[in-house]
Amino acid sequence: MATPSLRLSLQFARSPEMAPHRAALPRAQVLRWLRAALGADVRLAEIAVRVVGADEGRQLNRDYRGKDYATNVLTFDYSGAPQLAADLVLCAPVVAREAAELAKPLAQHYAHLLVHGALHAQGWDHETGEQEAEAMEARETAILAALGMPDPYAR
Repeated sequence: MATPSLRLSLQFARSPEMAPHRAALPRAQVLRWLRAALGADVRLAEIAVRVVGADEGRQLNRDYRGKDYATNVLTFDYSGAPQLAADLVLCAPVVAREAAELAKPLAQHYAHLLVHGALHAQGWDHETGEQEAEAMEARETAILAALGMPDPYAR
């Protein structure tokens, strides 16, 4: 199976609080994590990853999902396979808080959320039913295991 071509734009909100998030997201790692999440039917992927603060995260979630709080990751998918185009928006304070609550390294939690968001961009959905949620969680777990990371859903 040929490795899909991946064009990545990695962006961080301008804020001194972004330093640990920049450190947790080296470009080469982000590329590796996203490539691992791309399905066999994807030939070319153009993905923009933007790491934002709480205000921007809350505004985007409110404007696009009607939910007035900042969430960990938002996926905006524009086209599917074979030429995938998507934006993934990660809210730095939410991701940091969750990583701390889960006692996980920040980079590991980002890896999970990037895989999660990339799967959403390919049509996976955990909000349509229990069977779909279980399938998506199993796919995430398998991808992360292939990357040498533990099951993100194990407690």
